[in-house]
Amino acid sequence: MTVPPSATASGPSADRGSDGLQALLRPRGIALLGISGRSENLMARPLRYLVEHGYEGGIHPVNPHYDELVGQKCYPTLADVPGPVDLVLVLVAAERVEDAVRQAAGVGARAAVVYASGFAEVGPEGVALQQRLAAVARETGVRVLGPNCQGFLYAPTGVVATFTAAADRPLAHDSGVAYVGQSGAVGGSVLDLATDMGLGLAAWASTGNQADLDLVQVSRELLEDPAVRVLMLYVEATDDGAAYAALARRARETGKHLVVLRSGRSSAGRRAVASHTGSMVGDDVAFVLTSQEHGVVLVHDIDELLAVAAVLATGKRSEGRRVAVVTTSGGAGSLAADQCEDLGLEMPELSAQTQDRLRPLIPAFGALANPVDVTAQLFNRGAHAFGDVCRMVADDPSVDVVAVFVTMVVGEAGARLAEDLVATAGKLPVPLLVGWIAGQELTTEGRAVFREAGIPVFSSVGDVVRCAARMAPPQRTGTVPALPRAPQVPVDEVRALVRAPVVDGPALLRTIGIAQPASTLVTDAEAAREAVAALPGPGVLKLSAGELAHKSDVGGVRVGVPAEQAAAVFTELLDAAKRHHVPDVEGVLVQELIPPGTELILGATAGRDGFPPVITVGLGGVTTELYRDIASGLAPVSPEGAWAMLRSLRAWPLLAGFRGAEPADVPAAVDAVVRLSQAIVAGGDRLTELEVNPLIVAPRGRGATAVDVLVGTTGPGAPLGE
Repeated sequence: MTVPPSATASGPSADRGSDGLQALLRPRGIALLGISGRSENLMARPLRYLVEHGYEGGIHPVNPHYDELVGQKCYPTLADVPGPVDLVLVLVAAERVEDAVRQAAGVGARAAVVYASGFAEVGPEGVALQQRLAAVARETGVRVLGPNCQGFLYAPTGVVATFTAAADRPLAHDSGVAYVGQSGAVGGSVLDLATDMGLGLAAWASTGNQADLDLVQVSRELLEDPAVRVLMLYVEATDDGAAYAALARRARETGKHLVVLRSGRSSAGRRAVASHTGSMVGDDVAFVLTSQEHGVVLVHDIDELLAVAAVLATGKRSEGRRVAVVTTSGGAGSLAADQCEDLGLEMPELSAQTQDRLRPLIPAFGALANPVDVTAQLFNRGAHAFGDVCRMVADDPSVDVVAVFVTMVVGEAGARLAEDLVATAGKLPVPLLVGWIAGQELTTEGRAVFREAGIPVFSSVGDVVRCAARMAPPQRTGTVPALPRAPQVPVDEVRALVRAPVVDGPALLRTIGIAQPASTLVTDAEAAREAVAALPGPGVLKLSAGELAHKSDVGGVRVGVPAEQAAAVFTELLDAAKRHHVPDVEGVLVQELIPPGTELILGATAGRDGFPPVITVGLGGVTTELYRDIASGLAPVSPEGAWAMLRSLRAWPLLAGFRGAEPADVPAAVDAVVRLSQAIVAGGDRLTELEVNPLIVAPRGRGATAVDVLVGTTGPGAPLGE
């Protein structure tokens, strides 16, 4: 094994880019500062692992109490180490880390790994300690991985700089798969499970508290490495959305794959929001949308992370959502069909030509169309009959992935089948997923065959189908019709409005060009009667109060009020405000009654952590949170993007013309979505939320009207609009 020289620039003015990261991956020499001489100590493991896994550069343990450790000469101080030291493994307590990094810089090291805990994860004192560590890293130019991390490994050069027990086993590295994660414990599990399934990782890194190097920076370096084709990420927090988007974009440019497991998606982590849409979309929606935009594969658990990565490492990815099932059990095929439908996957009938090819192999009591039930009789037709069936099925132009379900084919027969499927997998033009629905003890030999080939074996029908769904591209929303060009809202006027101490919601909608009903704010009963009398028909009366986000929650909305009842309704609304202790009541808003139509909700939330703002559309009205029929996109959206969001709603038939009803004015709804998305971008940091509920979409050609608007802003007394 050869160890390429790392970059050797030094000093605080040196470039803090790739050279420091290369010092992690390809160091000429590694010093282990503070290495323990007690074999049972976790901090003794990195030295043993470097020796056992064949690192051929200089290995220099540093501890004044020993002359030799694990067959390596031990030095009293870092300054006593001869020869080049590009990487220092810092194995000392938190309070000594800052000085250790300075020592590393003093001997010309370009990178350091800090394993110690006791930093930002423990409270204010630890935060201050971590801030000083980050400052020292910037000052000296030493790139720091950690603190509070489990280190990393880079198998091509034998650098196994970690203390996780998962490195106790032999580590293969020819899969082309790497891993970077923000949790040491999860990372250790990933490494161990990958080894167990025969997926040898080319690289593995635990970034810990990320005082200096973060997950995206390490990942970007690995994406450029020819040894890496698939990169798995475990993400807990991302505070630089632009950098993450650039990483995802770079993966697509290089023809490589990102497979991401994101934690912290639950509602428990959401901030308080006033709008309906803000409460429904969750904190991670911008992360998810950015990932989807750049073809990142998102998974929901560790087993999916590993399985999807293993399949993608073969160089094959499902180009569509069409699954062909080949099974030894009709029951397993039926279960697969049900679960494919639940997850939006298709199981198309195989072509007549494919069925003709299959017919000589499969008995009459089997099934040819999809699922393909080969029955137990197939195994009497030769050692490679099952593989032949899979090849014929994979050749069908309607198939994007082949899912194989094997039931009680066990023992030697199971091992022969495994050998056949392993040989077949590499010849197929599409991915092959294998589910073996039988006990481990009876299938040990066959599973070992798959493990040796690095092919994951799933233990249930559901696991296979979920993996297929994760790898599949998003569902198509149909052919986009010709739409008008995107309007452009007046950015300067929007910014001027949102800088006001109290944002006028209706004025903001007028500025961006979204239609509203005629409205008058009244403060006495007689004025309410006169305002309704001036309308062409009955009116809508709404309680108006500065911080009342949802008027219907306090009985603050009355619809279809005639002029002769307006005064009484005015009084009733004010009484309702008193009963519910509504503050800052301004009066009652009298609005023109808009004819019935399809009610939508449009919401926009400001971008956070470097991600763009998010625009959301869904079924509107008072039941919007009940049905939660919404779709989101990154702002600003194009007319085509807005149409696709509407088309993806379960409520789309209401817009398209349900059961003979006249279709709604979809272009008008698209226009409103586009304008609102531009407004949230134009509003900048001051505008946090903007919601229209409902937007009443009239029949085709008659427009869309925003009946109510809510505005959220930052700063003292963050105002709400109408």
